[in-house]
Amino acid sequence: MKVKHLGHTGFNEIMECFLLAFDGYFVKMPTDHDYYKQRWEAAKVNFELSYGMFDDNKLVGFIIHAIDKRENELIAFNTGTGVIPEYRGQRIVKSIYEYAIPDLIKNGITKSVLEVIIENEKAVKAYKGIGFKICKTFKCFSGELPSSKNEVDRIEVSFNEIPWEQMPNQDKYSWDFHFRSLKGGNSKYYNVIRNCTVESFFAINLDNGTINQLEVLNNQVRNWERLFSAIQLISKHVRIINVDDRLEDKLAAIESVGLKNTVNQHEMELTLMDEPVEVK
Repeated sequence: MKVKHLGHTGFNEIMECFLLAFDGYFVKMPTDHDYYKQRWEAAKVNFELSYGMFDDNKLVGFIIHAIDKRENELIAFNTGTGVIPEYRGQRIVKSIYEYAIPDLIKNGITKSVLEVIIENEKAVKAYKGIGFKICKTFKCFSGELPSSKNEVDRIEVSFNEIPWEQMPNQDKYSWDFHFRSLKGGNSKYYNVIRNCTVESFFAINLDNGTINQLEVLNNQVRNWERLFSAIQLISKHVRIINVDDRLEDKLAAIESVGLKNTVNQHEMELTLMDEPVEVK
């Protein structure tokens, strides 16, 4: 078997391996190819810096990387790692990283980042063996928002009308929900107005009810209540993915409207050196 980058591998071949690898995963994964095409494009996936294990010409395992500059570092974000069932137990992910890490360093990548479901203890242990360390913990929620009697004014705005650098907690969002990833996606953006002033805002994907960002500009309970009132006028059933567990007021507001915690994830990172990182 041989590791090589995925720059010359067809999208459909990658998707076939991807869906086989994630069949029966902890959470049900979408199967629509266009969903991943749009998501990976928005996330800035670079297939020349993504890697696969090939048995002859058959793709049997992969690490898909999005590449972008975040907080003055050029980061490779692992947006998907998997091995098809019949090839598991052969330390294929370890072998791919042994190839990938020197290549990432050669291409100027300074840090590798990934997300892993906390209950997937085997994967957490494997990533720690490669050298990754837990740096953040995220909580995910979904459910039906209650109807509200609050009167709220909201206005749809464009991505470029939002002063992202001034918005709260931008360093707390995970890769897919950071504003640099949202720019290429299909979110709708809304400001919630109170007394002619922007009180809060949210970004939502109307196709699946995913709230990609939500923030109040002044952290008060009533402001959160009006924010969720505005959201439920647009979508009753919502998902909120990867809320940093340090944001206690936001978590309290989410739980207060009855959304249920569905799954939790760690963000893990590996600082890349000038010398290849030892994979244990």
